[in-house]
Amino acid sequence: MKLILRISGILVILVILLFLSGAVYVVRETQQVIITQFGKPVGKPITTAGLHFKKPLIQQIQYFEKRLLDWDGDPNQIPTRDKRYIWIDITARWRISDALKFLQSVGTETSAHARLDDIINSATRDAVTNQLLVEAIRNTNRILETKEKEDEAVVVTKEALEKIKVGRQALEGKILERAKILAPQYGIELVDVRIKRINYVEAVRKKVYERMIAERKRAAEQYRSEGQGKQAEIEGQMGKELKQITSQAYRKAQGIRGKADAETTKIYADAYNKDPYFYSFLKTLETYRKTIDEKSTIILTTDSDYYRYLKGLKFESGDNN
Repeated sequence: MKLILRISGILVILVILLFLSGAVYVVRETQQVIITQFGKPVGKPITTAGLHFKKPLIQQIQYFEKRLLDWDGDPNQIPTRDKRYIWIDITARWRISDALKFLQSVGTETSAHARLDDIINSATRDAVTNQLLVEAIRNTNRILETKEKEDEAVVVTKEALEKIKVGRQALEGKILERAKILAPQYGIELVDVRIKRINYVEAVRKKVYERMIAERKRAAEQYRSEGQGKQAEIEGQMGKELKQITSQAYRKAQGIRGKADAETTKIYADAYNKDPYFYSFLKTLETYRKTIDEKSTIILTTDSDYYRYLKGLKFESGDNN
């Protein structure tokens, strides 16, 4: 038992001595290592995570990242092909693809950022100066895309007023393509380049805003015109349907009125046939009621048919007296 404890103690002491002497080192999953001896690289980059050994004292360890790294440059003032100056701000992601070449060419991430400043800014200038301003701003020639909803078609499609041939996304691809040509010689792999922000110099900004306002006004006028056309179509259809409904209602009403008149005439005829004298008497009284009131004055001869029943009433009144 004591022997085992002594051996364990000796092993622990040896491990501690190895670490203290630098013979053992650890590589993490996110790291890669270059071993240098008297300042010169020895062997290939070590990218496998775990415990590794080196010669103590004479060999040194240089750690480098395996993860993606960010590059964020300063905004640059660049003229476009149509002679408009803009401030363009670029960001990029990169990784150390060859640690040995990286160590020999730039050495540190700070130096690598300086190299990337030159590479990406140069590529950006070459790409932007060959394109119009609108190519760096928009990606599409359409303001709204056509969509279909079951039976209803949303037909608000609008071609952009100033067409683009490349677009912002393709321009970013051109910058990345140009920058990738020079980056590998420093052991760097550029993964992505993005235009983070575009700003205009004061002289250009006013013209750009005026153009944007004009585009939106023209688009609004087109939508308004389409809406008015649709409104006229709906109102025309509504008027047509209203006339049709009114015509059908009028025809139906006339039919009902004609039927009622026929029934009325039949009733009057039946009543007249039953007692013509009484019918004549009622119609005469109805005529009196409609034509004579307290403000009316009628002058009649004594032999008038209109006065016949009144004369008979007057005569009967005289007999009673």
